[in-house]
Amino acid sequence: MTSTVSRPEHPAPSGAAAPNARSPVRWFALALVVIVIDQLTKLWVLDHFTVGERLPVIPGLFDLTLLYNPGAAFSFLGSASGWQRWFFTGLAVVASVVIAVLLFRHRGQTLFSLALAMIMGGAIGNVIDRLMYGKVVDFLLFYRDPWYFPAFNAADSAITLGAVLLILDELIRLRRAAA
Repeated sequence: MTSTVSRPEHPAPSGAAAPNARSPVRWFALALVVIVIDQLTKLWVLDHFTVGERLPVIPGLFDLTLLYNPGAAFSFLGSASGWQRWFFTGLAVVASVVIAVLLFRHRGQTLFSLALAMIMGGAIGNVIDRLMYGKVVDFLLFYRDPWYFPAFNAADSAITLGAVLLILDELIRLRRAAA
């Protein structure tokens, strides 16, 4: 004969993390998913394109291409003598460590942690490129002649989405504080 012992449900105190949010593992797993998607898409592009080659996906608006960016966003410092590779790599590593600490401290704050995980995954995705190739692989090109948005990649998209989510999280926090 088996018996079951039921435990009464105790709701978490106000402001406490939900039981499944106690571990930041899900946020690190999300960052890993971003890294894997980023690297797989870059490997596919590297295997199928030559530098500068373009494949119109939506003619006049969006192409797949292969471009390299030795700098940062919008090719910032792209023409520097090479020191920027190590500077941006170090910056991303430090940022990732800070984000990891924040994920442990704020793991129950879903939107904030989601934003940080996206930023961390994107930063590490681009660090991998800098270490492997000395530059970042970009392949998404949006344009409307004569205007061109600088080419970017999945890691950049995750960083941008994470930044937008951070702003949204802060706006929500401020709105709640004012209420």
